[in-house]
Amino acid sequence: MRSTKAIHAVERLRTRSGNPQYAAVSLSGGLFYLVDRSGSGDQKVSGPLPLDAFVAFVNALKPEKPRRVSKLDQAMEEQIRQSGKARGSSGEH
Repeated sequence: MRSTKAIHAVERLRTRSGNPQYAAVSLSGGLFYLVDRSGSGDQKVSGPLPLDAFVAFVNALKPEKPRRVSKLDQAMEEQIRQSGKARGSSGEH
């Protein structure tokens, strides 16, 4: 089950990078490393890493594009922030 998190991270990397040849390799002890199979043979992209460090490394290789926020979304977020400040500053307990 733990390897599912690593596999999903590599799937996101494949999509973001356009390179379907990335793969996660699982080692004993819960360690993973990333390989690129697009050249001749497997090229290691990372050394052995624990799961959370592996996922962070893979996500950092090709970060997600920032999501676009509409003016309506910005106005709604600002309104939510303002209503939170108004409630928090009223002094009621």
